[in-house]
Amino acid sequence: MIFITARFRVRPEHADRWPEIVDEFTRATRGEPGCLWFDWSRSIEDPAEYVLVEAFRDDDAGAAHVQSEHFRKAQQTLPGYLAQTPRIVNAKLDQQDWSLLGEMAVSRDDA
Repeated sequence: MIFITARFRVRPEHADRWPEIVDEFTRATRGEPGCLWFDWSRSIEDPAEYVLVEAFRDDDAGAAHVQSEHFRKAQQTLPGYLAQTPRIVNAKLDQQDWSLLGEMAVSRDDA
């Protein structure tokens, strides 16, 4: 899978509305056949920073995402809400889902 984490620093006046601003893009991406997940989180240290954790099944799914109409639309509209260019980590992993964090195993997971 292609695993991506990106940090978005949103202009403060748009920070509270960011989930609404990216809603259409988020829903469209989650609807892509090759999207495994596409999840936003807000920083607890900086309310103007959002972190996007996303994964795509393979290179073809990743390519389909960046060639999609909704991605092109996001490229045009989202920068106007940002304070800086997003930062990204992009890696290929030999798995298709989250692994369990064994160091913090919860016995209820086995039930």
